[in-house]
Amino acid sequence: MGNAVKSPWVLHYDASSCNGCDIEVLACLTPVYDAERLGIINTGNPKHADVLLITGGVNTQNKTVVENLYAQMLEPKVVVAIGACALSGGIFADCYNIRGGIDTVIPVDIYVPGCAARPQAIVTGILQALAVLDAKAKGTHVAVDKTAREKVCR
Repeated sequence: MGNAVKSPWVLHYDASSCNGCDIEVLACLTPVYDAERLGIINTGNPKHADVLLITGGVNTQNKTVVENLYAQMLEPKVVVAIGACALSGGIFADCYNIRGGIDTVIPVDIYVPGCAARPQAIVTGILQALAVLDAKAKGTHVAVDKTAREKVCR
C-alpha cells in the first residue's frame, strides 16, 4: 500500500452544483463523519491532491477549470464524481449551458450517486477511490464501475 493511500490528500471542487453535495462533502470532514481518521487531508492545491472530489455538472464556463485542475494533479490520481449533477448533469441537465456530468470532460473513477449524496456514501466513495489509487500506483488496471452513474443518467 502506497503512501498516498495511507494519507491521501483530497481536493474538492464545486462545478456548478446547488451546494447540497458540497455541504455533505464538508460534513465528511467534521467530527461526526470524521474522514480525517482515515488519514484523509483536505487541500486547496491540485498539485498536492491525490483524489479530486467534484460536485455539480460541467458547464461552458467551468469546463476549462475542471480540465486544468485535473491536468495539474500528479499521477497517480483518482476522480470521484459526487451527486446526480456530477454523474449526469442532474436536474440541471436540460439547461442551456450544462454539458453533462464530469465524465464528459475528464475521466471519472468512482461515481457516488444521490441528490444530495449522503456523507456515508461519500466516505465509502473515497475509500473505493483509495483502492483505485493504490492499484494505479502499482500499475494495475482498474475497471470503472458505472452502475451508480447508469442508475442516475437517462
